[in-house]
Amino acid sequence: MRGYELAYIADPELDEAALAALEERVKSWVQTAGGTTAAVDRWGRRKLAYPIRKKTEGYYVVMQTDMPPEAGSSLERELNITEQVLRFLITQRPPAPPPAPPPAPPPASEG
Repeated sequence: MRGYELAYIADPELDEAALAALEERVKSWVQTAGGTTAAVDRWGRRKLAYPIRKKTEGYYVVMQTDMPPEAGSSLERELNITEQVLRFLITQRPPAPPPAPPPAPPPASEG
C-alpha cells in the first residue's frame, strides 16, 4: 500500500447533503479499490483561478488515502464520469521522514 493524496473540486451548486453523499461515494470507491481513507480535509467553497464548465467557484476537498498502486486507474475512471466533480488530482505522498536521532549529551565540563 502506498500513501496518496486525492484532491477534488466539487460543483458549487451542490448542497451540504449532496456534498456529504459525494464524499461518501469517493470513500467507497477507495475502499472498493482495496484502500483506506486516513483523513479528509474540507477546504470549503473557494474561488477558482479560471472558470471550469462556466463555474467560477468550487468546493475543495483533500483526502489522505492508502491504496495499492493499481487502484489509481479505477478511481480516476470513476471521478472522470462523475458530473459533480469539476477537477481532481491524485498524487503520491512522500514517505514520512525517519525520526531524528536524539541530541548528543553536552560535554562534561572540567572544573
